[in-house]
Amino acid sequence: MADKGKTVHGEAANAGHRVLAPDDAEVEAYLETALNAPGPERAATDRPATGDHGTVVVLDFGSQFAQLIARRVRELNVYSELLPHDTRMAEIEARGATAIILSGGPMSVYDAGAPKPDPAIWSGRLPVLGICYGAQLMALELGGDVLPASKREYGPATVSITADDPLFAGIDREQPVWMSHGDSITRLPEGFRSTAHSGSTPFAGLVDPDRNLYGIQFHPEVAHTPRGRDVLRNFVVGIAGARATWTPANFIDSTVAGIRQRVDDHARSVGTDGLVICALSGGVDSAVAAALVHRAVGDRLTCIYVDHGLMRKKESELLRATFEQHLGMRLVMVDARQRFLARLAGVIDPEQKRKIIGDEFIRVFEEEAARLGQI
Repeated sequence: MADKGKTVHGEAANAGHRVLAPDDAEVEAYLETALNAPGPERAATDRPATGDHGTVVVLDFGSQFAQLIARRVRELNVYSELLPHDTRMAEIEARGATAIILSGGPMSVYDAGAPKPDPAIWSGRLPVLGICYGAQLMALELGGDVLPASKREYGPATVSITADDPLFAGIDREQPVWMSHGDSITRLPEGFRSTAHSGSTPFAGLVDPDRNLYGIQFHPEVAHTPRGRDVLRNFVVGIAGARATWTPANFIDSTVAGIRQRVDDHARSVGTDGLVICALSGGVDSAVAAALVHRAVGDRLTCIYVDHGLMRKKESELLRATFEQHLGMRLVMVDARQRFLARLAGVIDPEQKRKIIGDEFIRVFEEEAARLGQI
């Protein structure tokens, strides 16, 4: 069991606040928020272009820190994607993954319905790092034992590194860390050896070197584990061999070039001027898309913002100022507040509201797009 009922102060995301910054920083600010925001799984063909930098896949087992793990990897200049815990190994490999990280989670490995990964991830085809619940899963699935700990560890602890291991290269033998688990690994699977322990956790670190499987019972992604960044770097760069050359800036460059090429190819094939329209909802995803497309095609882009009346006070005015004055985009503002509110009148169920909003948004967007003529 891991992560239950604990928070780490200072790590709260500010994704709900719009960031205003000049030029590249504006796009990077939106991009950072979008990459860390939960959302539907992307198809492998829709993933951001990373060139030959490699990708570290973080499988999400419900940890409040899962997004933070992906962010910490990106801070090492290695691209990372957060995917559902049951993503198939074939899909992971199709994304060009160089390594897999298993997040912690709020459940016990023995709970009914406890999430489990595709067993193929244990094959040794890619290096795997299990964090907390992820480490317990690794041990249990491969034949070890996991039991409720005699003493739950929530908060600061000291880990003693007891064996030479590339995961702990360059790190002192005694390390302050942050723990958050109620279960403990009590017997290692065949092929594993212990690399660290704490006062209450006999196997705070474990490794099967033949299959490149690593597990730790502490959280390297949080600020309360001072050398956690080095642990992640040792795994991602030292063990997995990922190239530390990815940045939001080079992602922007490669994505903009790809958009420009696609628009130009389409324009030539159908004999148009390569005009583009983009729907703006006021959310992060559409803002990122619009900013990137504008960088690619400039004034050939027209953004359509559908004001559905559900934004925060004066947020529509802020959006208009941001896109028209700050970013210099051509923006069509559509006041559809009464249409949306009329369709939502009397509706209580949140899921039904979501579907109505999505359906009406598409209808309004299509109507406005038709007024612009051939695109």
